[in-house]
Amino acid sequence: MLVHSVYFWLKPDLSEEDKEQFRAGVHSLAEIESTEQVLIGPPAATTKRPVVDDSFCCGLTVILKDLAAHDAYQDDPIHHKFVETCAHLWDRVQVFDAE
Repeated sequence: MLVHSVYFWLKPDLSEEDKEQFRAGVHSLAEIESTEQVLIGPPAATTKRPVVDDSFCCGLTVILKDLAAHDAYQDDPIHHKFVETCAHLWDRVQVFDAE
């Protein structure tokens, strides 16, 4: 199993239309065939602690069968379209991959 975790910091001055474009784009990633499970959400309202970074706008967790499935996910046209149509909406992206 491979867990692909992605955190997005969206630009602060986005319109509601821009935010909807991002939401639709990130949710489209769940349509990629190589995914086992896709979870998307804002930071949780957990207790503030020094080890918790809740400064991001959206978290994406994609569960994939293996490294080959991850590579297929990265090269899928849906993923490419998401990056092409939404990259201008974020200031920062941070990725953590774990096996």
